[in-house]
Amino acid sequence: MRRANLGEAASGNYVASGYSVYEEENEHLQEGLRAKVSALKSLSIDIGTEVKYQNKMLDEMDSDFDSTGGLLGATIGRVKKLSRGSQTKLLCYMLLFCLFVFFVLYWFIKLR
Repeated sequence: MRRANLGEAASGNYVASGYSVYEEENEHLQEGLRAKVSALKSLSIDIGTEVKYQNKMLDEMDSDFDSTGGLLGATIGRVKKLSRGSQTKLLCYMLLFCLFVFFVLYWFIKLR
């Protein structure tokens, strides 16, 4: 009885005691924490999406490099066949032509 009596009589003191101030501060801090957690969540989702995209790009590059390696291997084999024969002049002209084309492309790209 005494407790109930004190509670009813001191209801004005209950608000003034600072309990509601602590409650408001806790709610404010809780909102700030909730905002930070949602920001971290969206950031981690974005990072996950970027990682998936980068992995996909790396897989595509890997397959492109594999196909280019096969093409280069076949080309080198043909060049070796040419060098074994008596067509060394033809091989020399072909290499000079390739160098010429390379430098023209380099010059064209550099001026661009």
